[in-house]
Amino acid sequence: MKRTSLVIRISQSVAIATLAFLWLPLFVVVAFSFEPEAAAVHLTGFTFAWYERVWEQGGMLHALYLSVELGLGSAILGTVIGALLAVGLHRYRGRGFAVLALIVYLPIVMPDVIYGISQMVFFNYLHQLIGWPRAGLVTMGIAHVSFQIPYVALVVYARLVGLDRNLVHAAADLYASPWKSVYAFWLPVLKPALIAGFLLAFTLSLDDFVISFFTSGPGSVTLPIYIWGTIARHGVTPETNAIASLMIGAVLLVALGQTFIRARRNGHLLTDTA
Repeated sequence: MKRTSLVIRISQSVAIATLAFLWLPLFVVVAFSFEPEAAAVHLTGFTFAWYERVWEQGGMLHALYLSVELGLGSAILGTVIGALLAVGLHRYRGRGFAVLALIVYLPIVMPDVIYGISQMVFFNYLHQLIGWPRAGLVTMGIAHVSFQIPYVALVVYARLVGLDRNLVHAAADLYASPWKSVYAFWLPVLKPALIAGFLLAFTLSLDDFVISFFTSGPGSVTLPIYIWGTIARHGVTPETNAIASLMIGAVLLVALGQTFIRARRNGHLLTDTA
């Protein structure tokens, strides 16, 4: 009994230490974004002045606008293509399925640096060959969609695996046309996975730096690239902390929204079951 209690306490201590290791740097960044002194090592006060200066800078607002535009556009397209890919994988039961799945999910495990460089080389070669696309928001969008698709496909495929195949045959037996099946059956069933996949894709796009850096062009500076440029020129300043804090808040809002949607859905499931 004492040994079991000791194991539980050790597990709790490790969990707390892990959470502190993950969240403490973020808390430090947010805390020092409210520090009045620019070169302070310790917290001496509280101010919103750095946030006001950030919002007065047109470059940051433009970068934020491009990040949101890029994130929403790529997430919508990535969700549609990823969902279709997941449906295709679910229906395919031929030889070489493991190899096909590995090819689909390879961008998830591939290092961002390698993926970003390969995208840059490909776009440069394509531009020299046919004159399109020019480095900028278009190339960044294509690159973001390409690495979002596997994540969305993974989420939607996990939903499809737990789906009873008899429901699909039942819809066909009830004379549902293909379009009617999509509207009345597939979309309601896959709605939670589609929402989760979209939010995941948007979050990945919003905070991506490496791939965006290699595929960006003049005038296509997203918020992560803007933060990196600010640090490269001026070092870590309270303004940088304020920008990073705003980005952390945006990502947390998306994550909380996804959690709320899941909790609400699970509550409905529990209510229906009861």
